[in-house]
Amino acid sequence: MTTSVQMKKMTMIQGINDAMRTMLAEDENVLVMGQDVGVNGGVFRATEGLYEEFGKERIIDTPLAESGIIGTSIGLAVNGFKPIAEMQFFGFIYPAFNQIMTHATRIRQRSMGRYTAPIVIRAPYGAGVKAPEIHSDSVEALFTHMPGIKVVVPSNAYDAKGLLIESVNDPNPVLFLEPMRCYRSSRVEVPEEKYTIKLGKAAVRKEGEDISVFTWGAMTIETMKAVEQIEKEQNVSCEVIDLRTLYPMDKDTIAASVQKTGRALIVHEAPATGGVSGEVMSVINDTSFLYLRSPVERVCGFDIPVPVYSLENEYIPSPEKIKNAIQRSISF
Repeated sequence: MTTSVQMKKMTMIQGINDAMRTMLAEDENVLVMGQDVGVNGGVFRATEGLYEEFGKERIIDTPLAESGIIGTSIGLAVNGFKPIAEMQFFGFIYPAFNQIMTHATRIRQRSMGRYTAPIVIRAPYGAGVKAPEIHSDSVEALFTHMPGIKVVVPSNAYDAKGLLIESVNDPNPVLFLEPMRCYRSSRVEVPEEKYTIKLGKAAVRKEGEDISVFTWGAMTIETMKAVEQIEKEQNVSCEVIDLRTLYPMDKDTIAASVQKTGRALIVHEAPATGGVSGEVMSVINDTSFLYLRSPVERVCGFDIPVPVYSLENEYIPSPEKIKNAIQRSISF
């Protein structure tokens, strides 16, 4: 006897909300905490309806104190709770950096495995929504450098729900970055029931033969636009890999793709210097250097803070920039 899975079209913000509702209903140790997550339902309405359903003791409005939010979450986590802590914007996470890097990532090692800190830190991130200064930062590389925390970036509602549920179940701290441009930009079919997507596993968004393009978050959408355009214009076949988890990185999928196509391009909106693209290039060098037919290309943000919104589109990698990089690699 087969059972049908009920599906519903959701935006990413709805998928995130549904994931939290699922875990709150399943496990009484799951809590949600952050600035305005309760009565107001969050600045992007990610927690809308949860306060009314689960009450103020589990959906906790906190003071505007990021270090306090994460410090409290760590204390709760080592005592059996599973906090989901919201940073209102990724650029606001800096006051909490000490708590994350000094305590959350080291609790397991420091206590020789006696304690863990199973917290999920949700943070809207990325440019392209005309937000003020420090609201659009993409500094994911700061966190991929520290062992002990996983870094996850969905690009659609289906992945957002499955990855967030898996993150809540993970015994390690997880930084869950939510590209604001993707919050309400599209709807996809999402199972209404609980499901998970394994952390550390990339998704092949499109198979191809001539070049591998690696990306994540909102840049997955821009990359797919660029690939669609260039494949219409030229006889070229592009493979698109959405990494989804930046740490731990899916090195096997990266290597298999490059060894098939012989060319590689990495796209991210963070500044190029010290960015995650450098680590992807290192994986390619270590596993697939002799397969390469051209140098690895990168399309990234500039080495400056995200500019004011009137210049934002010049900063973010565009389909045109991505197309040009594909062309350079193919023509080498």
